[in-house]
Amino acid sequence: MPTDVLTDLRHLLRLFAIGRCFARHDALFLLRESAFTPRGAQVALDLFGRVFGRRRAHLRPGERLAAALGDLGPSFIKLGQVLSVRPDIVGPAIAEDLGRLRDKLPPFPWEQAHAILSAELGVPPERVFADIEIEPVAAASVAQVHLANTTEGLPVAVKILRPGVEQAFARDLALFAWLADAAERHLPGMARLRPREVVAALHDWVAIELDLRLEAAAASELRDNFIDDADVIVPAIDWQRTARRVMTVQRIGGIAIEDREALIAAGIDVTAVADRVIRVFLKQALRDGYFHADMHHGNLFVATDGRLELVDFGIMGRLDLKTRRFMAEMLGAFLTGNWRRAAEVHFEAGYVPADRSIDAFAQACRSIGEPILDRPMAEISIGRLLAQLFQITETFGMQTQTHLLLLQKTMVTVEGVARSLDPEINFWNAARPVIEAWAREHMGPEAYLKETASSLFDFARKLPQVARDLEALAETTKAEGLQLSPASIAALAETQALANARRRRPLLWALWAIALLLALAVLL
Repeated sequence: MPTDVLTDLRHLLRLFAIGRCFARHDALFLLRESAFTPRGAQVALDLFGRVFGRRRAHLRPGERLAAALGDLGPSFIKLGQVLSVRPDIVGPAIAEDLGRLRDKLPPFPWEQAHAILSAELGVPPERVFADIEIEPVAAASVAQVHLANTTEGLPVAVKILRPGVEQAFARDLALFAWLADAAERHLPGMARLRPREVVAALHDWVAIELDLRLEAAAASELRDNFIDDADVIVPAIDWQRTARRVMTVQRIGGIAIEDREALIAAGIDVTAVADRVIRVFLKQALRDGYFHADMHHGNLFVATDGRLELVDFGIMGRLDLKTRRFMAEMLGAFLTGNWRRAAEVHFEAGYVPADRSIDAFAQACRSIGEPILDRPMAEISIGRLLAQLFQITETFGMQTQTHLLLLQKTMVTVEGVARSLDPEINFWNAARPVIEAWAREHMGPEAYLKETASSLFDFARKLPQVARDLEALAETTKAEGLQLSPASIAALAETQALANARRRRPLLWALWAIALLLALAVLL
């Protein structure tokens, strides 16, 4: 049997198992009711739900979906986190429920943790830790954390990767890539959402989480960025006790940010902390272009002096200067009610096709922005604002910007954290000083002159090599002409043949296979 057929069959069998889990949680609605799902597939899903489903009417749709994703393991939890910033796909209510998805799992046994520590550090943990607690203080889908003291007497937290998590992610990411490829090829309208790129971004995020040396490097870089900052503390990495599946980090001693009563009892100003959460996020995103992309309650603590303490650096985001300028100008335009400028920056960034009406898009920005100006956080939601921005994307032909997915996800999370501390906080008032300070430094006339001079210098430095390359190309073309080797022609022909074969493979084949599996399941 051809390899691609075996691959398709393996993925279909995995889909069958996933479908049963979704049906058990009464969560098939997302696919069954989607405008992207073909009619034949909707009928098959309805039959599937009747055979294997269970009614859970007492739960909201988003709660049922979150429960199903949680049961399916770490890959699907990450998928849920991605969907939580795509209200244009799942709707605002479901996106909000998925935003509260937490990947907490039962801990794995100490015997396994001990074996991993010994293998990764090269010696038994008793040789490098004076003591280490057997019971973890936190257990998630990717790793769990144990408290310890080093042989030098320093208090640390030891993060250990969960056994088998790499294989689970590899299997599920292959399935996601297969589904994304099928969706872009067979479902009209899905190309705009760029599912292949979304899965590729998910793959990149996971790669960092599954190599704790990379997470340690991320923490170290973030610590360097905030080493003298008065708002935040980033713990130091113990590199001598860190490896691919183990990370040892300075232990923090703050109060969990979700424990509002404890913060107040300790004399900490929760309103100031809420403002600090927003300010710290914007400093990361705008000032440094490198930000902690998982700033939920479980990863934030507050020191006795009110500074934030960050943990868990597995998901980080980067923004280049162009994207940061877009972000600053877009937020600044919304802050000042300059709807025309809000529209212009979208066109300048290439996010909206040039053939669309800038005036119409400015009107759409006004419809979103007018209701939020000078309103307290209790009456507005950054999540709802982003949802409205997404809702106008299809009208104006905007495509998914995968590099902004983490930014959008983090903005929604930061809003939730700030609101839990102070329901009356105004996001825009907290954001304004950071945005204005960054704009003065990076968007004024001097900044543009400096950047232009730097670009001209780089261009001038490369000119001699460009000239040499052009001269060599001209000599080759003059002597031999432009030719394709037989191997190149054969490769092009093979690529075209594969593309034609792929286009001829009907989606109905997959649907009939699913129907056959359903029939077999019912008969057995």
